[in-house]
Amino acid sequence: MKVTVVGAGNVGATCADCIAQKDIVNEVVLLDIKEGVAEGKSLDMWQTAPINVYDTRVKGVTNDYSATAGSDVVVITSGLPRKPGMSRDDLISTNAGIVKSVTENIIKHSPDTIIVIVSNPLDVMCYCAYLAAKIDSSRVFGMAGILDTARYKAFLAEALQVSPKDIQALLMGGHGDTMVPLPRYTTVAGIPVTELMGADQLNAIIERTKVGGGELVKLMGTSAWYAPGAAAAQMVEAIVRDSKRVFPVCTLLNGEYGLKNIYLGVPVVLGKKGIEKVIEVSLNGEEKKLLEESAKAVKGVMEVLDGMKMF
Repeated sequence: MKVTVVGAGNVGATCADCIAQKDIVNEVVLLDIKEGVAEGKSLDMWQTAPINVYDTRVKGVTNDYSATAGSDVVVITSGLPRKPGMSRDDLISTNAGIVKSVTENIIKHSPDTIIVIVSNPLDVMCYCAYLAAKIDSSRVFGMAGILDTARYKAFLAEALQVSPKDIQALLMGGHGDTMVPLPRYTTVAGIPVTELMGADQLNAIIERTKVGGGELVKLMGTSAWYAPGAAAAQMVEAIVRDSKRVFPVCTLLNGEYGLKNIYLGVPVVLGKKGIEKVIEVSLNGEEKKLLEESAKAVKGVMEVLDGMKMF
């Protein structure tokens, strides 16, 4: 098995390192446009193999897509990171061109691959990659829900003083301020979270989750990388192992939840074929309203891409 990570910045390098340490594939290729960066980081990672005890070979290349040929899964992290004061939508014009070019080059050398998008603005970059790849949407999707859910779980674990291992949660919608956390589907070892904390405290955690990425940008001056990289690697593991994990994933909806022709975060079954099933959970009136508002915001950004006449 072979996995390629495009973009050797903080997120891409972290993702490649996490995949290598899981020891689930034969080779990880890390590709970047900046001379020597992917090669250097990959060499550094490979030198941890004797320490962390894994066999996965890690190879870095500069803009050489032929080295990615035959990849089973490709993770695309390429693009400009967010800077303070920038929204994800501000990134669209530049990053759409990058994602389009990367996707076309990847498909040229690995026509049967599964593509996981991490580039921002996430939802519309998934749409961009789907248009560029010209393959079934079950093989082009994005990492957002796992990251957002992880932030939500981390905040809950801290507030409740419990292990994050025992928290199950679900978020839906777009990646960003319009995401839709679902307290009704949040439990701690099977106990509804609403039994363990008050509404005000829970709502404060939900609001913090919605701006979780922005909080980190303000602190560090750039986007997060440890959690996003680990989240993308977890998706790769589910695909490679064909483990049928249920994750919130940004996927193309074709009537599910009453929505069509839109990339949005919903729970799916993830396996060797990519997205093997979209799970439709029951939503109450308020939850449906929030999901529709999120979809409207995402659709607006997708229409911006359509207006750029790139395809």
